[in-house]
Amino acid sequence: MSNIDWLVLFLTIAFIVVYGVYKSRGQRNIQSFLLADQQLPWYHVSLSVMATQASAITFLSAPGLAYADGMRFVQFYFGLPLAMIVLSITFIPIYHRLKVYTAYEFLEQRFDVKTRSLTAFLFLIQRGLSTGITIYAPSLVLSHVLEIDIRYAIFFIGILVIFYTVYGGTKAVSYTQMLQMAIIFSGLFIAASMVVALLPERVGFTKALKVAGAMDRMNILDFKWDLSNKYNIWSGLIGGFFLQLSYFGTDQSQVGRYLTGSSVSESRLGLIMNGLIKIPMQFFILMIGVLVFAYYQFNAPPVYFNKAEIANVEQSGNAAAFRQAEAAYLDAYQERIKGVEILSDALDGQDQEAIIAAKDQYRQLAAKTETHRQEAITQITAASNTADKNDSNYVFLTFVTQHLPMGLVGLLIAIIFLASMGSTASGLNSLASTTVVDIYKRWISKSGSDRQYLVASRLSTFFWGLFCIFIALNAAKLGNLIEAVNILGSLFYGTILGVFLVAFYMKKINGHQVFVAAVVAEGVVVYSYYMEWVEYLWLNVIGCLAVMAVSEILYQTGLLKGASKKEWEG
Repeated sequence: MSNIDWLVLFLTIAFIVVYGVYKSRGQRNIQSFLLADQQLPWYHVSLSVMATQASAITFLSAPGLAYADGMRFVQFYFGLPLAMIVLSITFIPIYHRLKVYTAYEFLEQRFDVKTRSLTAFLFLIQRGLSTGITIYAPSLVLSHVLEIDIRYAIFFIGILVIFYTVYGGTKAVSYTQMLQMAIIFSGLFIAASMVVALLPERVGFTKALKVAGAMDRMNILDFKWDLSNKYNIWSGLIGGFFLQLSYFGTDQSQVGRYLTGSSVSESRLGLIMNGLIKIPMQFFILMIGVLVFAYYQFNAPPVYFNKAEIANVEQSGNAAAFRQAEAAYLDAYQERIKGVEILSDALDGQDQEAIIAAKDQYRQLAAKTETHRQEAITQITAASNTADKNDSNYVFLTFVTQHLPMGLVGLLIAIIFLASMGSTASGLNSLASTTVVDIYKRWISKSGSDRQYLVASRLSTFFWGLFCIFIALNAAKLGNLIEAVNILGSLFYGTILGVFLVAFYMKKINGHQVFVAAVVAEGVVVYSYYMEWVEYLWLNVIGCLAVMAVSEILYQTGLLKGASKKEWEG
């Protein structure tokens, strides 16, 4: 990057951190640290909720996913608006009425302490792992730009986020997230405009989409019922609904965001606005990836987008074989570009026979380039047993650093950092609040002072930060990060959601029954994933329904009948 880019990057991040620390000064109790005194308006809640979900993973991996697989991932979010409505009607009023710090406090009031502790434990596992991945994503950027060992970048990013989260708590997180989203939206519009501007003169926005569509990248909707298909309208509406309902309704990283609302109405409006904005936002981010794909149909991309792995293989004994494969790939790609131009002309002429013939020719040329690319990747993996075999996370990053003008590169890199800081800080804050409220305050120190709990919250944030840094150091093998995070969540979210739905709607079920049901359901989910019976979105449905079904069977058969609480009237 140029000196101007570094200046833009440094000033943007420094301003955000200083602003968050300044706005959160004067905190003296756990109410301020964990809930920001519940004084935030709806727009603040909405942007905070959105920023928590929109991590650096979103801006790094989503364009790369669209580049490799098209637009179909947008169907993942189709269940979101419905989930927001259900949450606004059911979850939010209960949480506000009971004046809880975490979602899991409610479960003890409804069931018993062991059910509360189990769900809190499941949350801590998946959120600790997921937050580690969100630290890895911007570290990948920093190591790519500076050409340094990614471990140094992980320590730098992790320590930076730990500092201002430990100091400022939820208020620092929320205030910085509001500014982050404003900068992020601006930067994305600029990035999309620049991608279109860099397309060849004869290829405008509309033709770029036509070319991408001819190559199966505009596959927005798929109505075919297929449990083995990751993304179609049904997995999005049903599996996505269950995942989003659990994520926003039971994951403390999100619950903690809208509990900061000054009233039930403010929290509700914040969530509804998030549900309305999220799908267009994700569509737009994926569209950027499709446009980058279109750009690289007329300009040869690198044989592998992760330049750190290329540098590694070029210093190994496999260097000659790699260079040979790379040269063959670039030669083949020039032929492929000619095939794309023929296809583009056929699309302009609207001659169906010519279009079909051009598509067939293009597929043959694309297969040839992919063969040479795989030969190059074989040399990369042969040079190092720890080589990253998936480069989709580097697609957008490579395009930004190689093709955008000075200043804008620094801004977009800053966007990725800001997105990571917001989501990582939210994750650390939720891990701290759950640890202190559901573990420390419940089991270790039930009658401590506000000062004691505030210190415990900050120490917990610090230690979870170290744990997440450790996870980030071992996150290189996970493939596309946005899918990895959602797969990880799907292993736990269904079970946790099932416990909450039993609590809300199956009022005769007691704590013993739902506890056993949750353990059984989690086993079913893990086994289903291991056996690869269905794609990961359906695991959320399986886990939730399994908890409810097993709970009902235990109740109807009279097993574990000794009620831990009288029938709930809440």
